Amino acid sequence: MKYFLSFLTFFYFTVISCTAPVFGQTSSDLEQMIRASKTRAALVENVQKAVVHIKVEKIVRSPGGGSLNDSRDLYNDEFFRRFFPELQPPKNQQPKKRERPNRDFRQNGMGSGSIIDADGYILTNHHVVGEADKILVVLYNGQEREAKLVGTDPESDIAVVKIAGNGLPVLPMGDSDKIMVGEDVIAVGNPFGLIQTVTYGIVSAKGRTNVGINEYENFIQTDAAINPGNSGGPLVSLRGEIIGVNSAIFSQSGGYQGIGFAVPINMARKVMRDLIDKGTVSRGWLGVGIQDVSHDLAKAFQLSSNKGSLITGVMSDTPAQKAGMRKGDVVIRINDKLIQNSNHLRNEIANAGAFAEIEMELIRDGKSITLKLKLDERPRMVRQQSSSPEVPPTPVQVELLGMIIENLTNENAQKLGIEPGKGVVIVQVESGSPAGKAGLLPGMLIQEAERNAVSKLSDFKEIINNIDSEKGILLLIKSSNGSRFIFLQAN
Repeated sequence: MKYFLSFLTFFYFTVISCTAPVFGQTSSDLEQMIRASKTRAALVENVQKAVVHIKVEKIVRSPGGGSLNDSRDLYNDEFFRRFFPELQPPKNQQPKKRERPNRDFRQNGMGSGSIIDADGYILTNHHVVGEADKILVVLYNGQEREAKLVGTDPESDIAVVKIAGNGLPVLPMGDSDKIMVGEDVIAVGNPFGLIQTVTYGIVSAKGRTNVGINEYENFIQTDAAINPGNSGGPLVSLRGEIIGVNSAIFSQSGGYQGIGFAVPINMARKVMRDLIDKGTVSRGWLGVGIQDVSHDLAKAFQLSSNKGSLITGVMSDTPAQKAGMRKGDVVIRINDKLIQNSNHLRNEIANAGAFAEIEMELIRDGKSITLKLKLDERPRMVRQQSSSPEVPPTPVQVELLGMIIENLTNENAQKLGIEPGKGVVIVQVESGSPAGKAGLLPGMLIQEAERNAVSKLSDFKEIINNIDSEKGILLLIKSSNGSRFIFLQAN
């Protein structure tokens, strides 16, 4: 027993002596955390001075000039579609009849913005102010000022408004290209009208595309809490610089679920300057059809990776045609930017601006080619070019990998609701077949097979007779959405 008590005494003093430095280290760490917290609070205090609350009013009328009496129409409003995508209007509910159909319906909205110029220019979202009849800005000190719309760009969801003033606090702009995934960020705004709310998180991802919100997408994803009312407010780095414009959330409930999206400031900056200087946005244009490079396509085109953007068509009298670009080229670099996918290429061309001179690296037949060219200005409406119709021979059919193909006669073109032209048409696709799994549908045109042009069925038959379909066949498919390459292979 005496030896046991001696052991306990030794163990007790050993633990105390070993843990004493730990308590000292924890105290030091705590002081560091407190200092970091106070530094962040000082940063937020400065940022908040340049963040505004935006209140908007929109007068909505029915198509006949009367008031908007059907509450279901509110579900089509961009604000509700952006933040409450899961909400649907009540079914089988008829509009209520009103005795005074000419009354106006006033719809109020809210959002946030950042003062980016001491003279009163404010950066925000298109969906906050783009359709507003009246815009009111509430400053950090509570002052309210009327604002006018300088310009708006629905394709990037960026807008600029202006208030009277000089010497206003300004939020400096950072470099969104240099921000890294995992870095701390702060979102400031007015969620649900709760003015000057601050949330804290990290950059969850960069370069988010295909979200389906804007025409041009390159979102910064963050887990800093963003809710309705945060729209247009800044996403800020720990340097106190705006690196994104909070634009949307992913949500199944209408509220914060840990996924928010911000337009990178490098994209917003160019749009903002165009809106201030010219009132409209000018974008670069190449004049090509593009698609992503899948693993199958990378194999078919003998590429070392699936990075880059595959050219599916070149329009006539465009910068691309003048520079000698061809279908099947894969763009891998624009100036000093390595191209990741088609959306990345599209954004880089647009951001370069109209009439900009660029250097482009592409892969053609396994070899690297460098082109220098001058971009054009993106047309307001880009129409698909159509070829002159031809009189095809008597129609026959070919069956390949679960689809039936015919010559595109005037008769079946009319039946399928498409314009006659060069190519052969898919008239039937078997469910579960390789063609069906690849997303091919009746009415789509086959314009190329194995990089050879197909103008009639005899061309197609000659090509497929010389290949092993089990090893796969590369097709250029045209549909209402444009042209794209598909690598089709037997199961």
